[in-house]
Formats: sequence, structure tokens, C-alpha cells
Amino acid sequence: MQVDIKTTDIQPIRQTFSHIARRLGADKAASRYQEATFDMQPTTNWHYRPLWEPDRHVYDPRRTAIVMADWYVFKDPRHFYYGVYTMARAKQQEGTDKQFEFAEKRNLLGNVDEATRESLTQVLVPLRHYEWGGNMNNTYCCGYGYGTAVTQACNFAAMDRLGIAQYLSRIGLLLDLNQGAALDAGRQAWLAEPAWQGVRRVMENLFVTRDWFELFVAQNLVFDGLLYPLIYRHYVDALSPRTGNALAMLTEFMGDWYAETARWVDATVKTAADESPANKDRLVSWIAGWRDEVQRALDPLARLALGDQAPAALAAVRAEFDTRIQRMGLQA
Repeated sequence: MQVDIKTTDIQPIRQTFSHIARRLGADKAASRYQEATFDMQPTTNWHYRPLWEPDRHVYDPRRTAIVMADWYVFKDPRHFYYGVYTMARAKQQEGTDKQFEFAEKRNLLGNVDEATRESLTQVLVPLRHYEWGGNMNNTYCCGYGYGTAVTQACNFAAMDRLGIAQYLSRIGLLLDLNQGAALDAGRQAWLAEPAWQGVRRVMENLFVTRDWFELFVAQNLVFDGLLYPLIYRHYVDALSPRTGNALAMLTEFMGDWYAETARWVDATVKTAADESPANKDRLVSWIAGWRDEVQRALDPLARLALGDQAPAALAAVRAEFDTRIQRMGLQA
């Protein structure tokens, strides 16, 4: 008896879903990112208009002055959709948790001198409230934005802000051996310390900014683009040696997150600017206005954080930001 084993090559009728095939072609396989992003937002068969805004659909492109022929031309260079995003953050969290466990086991921040402890309490710990504001603003962009290509990434950014706020809270707890006094002091600094009131005022102005794309630019490009280098580079570099470099270790995630997120923010803003001269002019105006307001707000905070080094640090941060804007072709 002889058994002949043969193989048959079965070709799929199509490579991807029909709504993806309409964009890419029926014979081209799509990536998981494309399948999880393109045309996922409903555009027809609405159940009702929002009762609080009856002149708008639930998803309505008119909620921003930015006009796009296709809202799915936006691409996240990280190719984040839910699965990839959660795996990436889980891996990062595992490494960061080990760093915090190391610092707690050896009481690296509990043994710092009083001046260093006071500086961290007044400068770093209040940032947990800034991150909560960043969470609120990105959630607004997710809720009122248009197109899954933008809104899903805003949702991921919103959740990242809560994670960063938790890391800052853990730093505060390491300062006082989990007593919570540093967190209370940081909250009081956010509410009453004069150096923080400019930052707080800008954040509250963002809370009432109705154009979601303007809010995206103001929070993720301008505010973060000036505050993150000031704090997580200049301030951390200046103070970290006084903590045995424990501070640099415990804030490593923030620096890495900012560099990664900036790629997505820049790609999104540049895509909108390249769509039309009207979009570009609008973005240039928004960036110039918010940049000046944020820089005024950061001046007293920089002096609180860096003392005599504040002017040089602010100048370096502004120069770096202006170079970033020039690379996108959006200088005023």
C-alpha cells in the first residue's frame, strides 16, 4: 500500500476587511495597526444628536477649525493600537517598578538632605496635578476629536498621564517613608505657591478651550514641549547628584515617554499643516500664542527649581522648542 501526501496552496479570496481594501486595494495585506485604525469611527446611522449640542453630530469634524479632506491621513509612527500599546507599556512598567523597588528597599530618597527633600516636594511632586490636567485634556481630544487615527492615540496619551502621575506620587511617598506628607505639601504648592500659579492658570485655560485640535497643540506640543525638558532634563540633571542619581533613575520613564510621544505629536501637527495653507496659518497662530503664554508661566517655576540657572535653562528650552517647530515648517 502506498500513501501519497500532497499539499494544496489555498489562496484567500481577499487579504483584509472590505473597508480596509477600499483604501489599500483588495490584493494588499494590511497591518494590524491599519485594521485597528482605518474607518473605525461611525459616520452614518446616528442614534441621536447630543442633547447638549444639538447642532452637532456625536462625531463631527466641525468641532475644530482644522479642515481635512480625509481624517485618516494621520499616522502614528509608533503604530500603536490597543494590543501593541498595552504590551509596550506593560514592558516599560515592569522595568520602572523594579527601579522603584530598588529605591524603596535602599531608602534612596528617604536619606536625602532637607533642602533636596524640600525642592522635590515643591517642584516635582506638584507635577502629579499637571499630569492629571494632561489626562483631562487628552480625554477631551479623544471624546470630541474626529477620526480613530487621532482619537485612539489621544486616549493612550491620556492613560499615560495617569501612569506618570502615579509615578510622581510614588516619588513623594519615598520622600517621607509612605506617610503622605509630601503629597499634601505638593498639593498645597500647586494650589498656593506663587511659582506654580502661572502653570495652573494655563492649565485651567486649557480646560475651557473648545477647539479640540487647538487643545491638542497647546497641551501636547507647546506645554509639554517646554515643561518636560525644563523639569526632566535641566532640573533632574541639576538635582540628581544630590540623590545619588536616584532621581534620574526614578524619572527615566518620563523622559523616555516624552521622546516617544513627541514623534506622534510632531507627525500629527505636520500632517495637518501640510493639508492646506489655511491649516498651517491657524497652527502657526496657535503655537505662537500658547508658546508665549506657557513661557511666561514657566519663568517663576524655573526660578524656584533652578535658582540662578533658570534663565540659561529657559533659553535652552525655548531654543530647542523653536528648532522643533522649524523642522515642521511652522515658525511664525
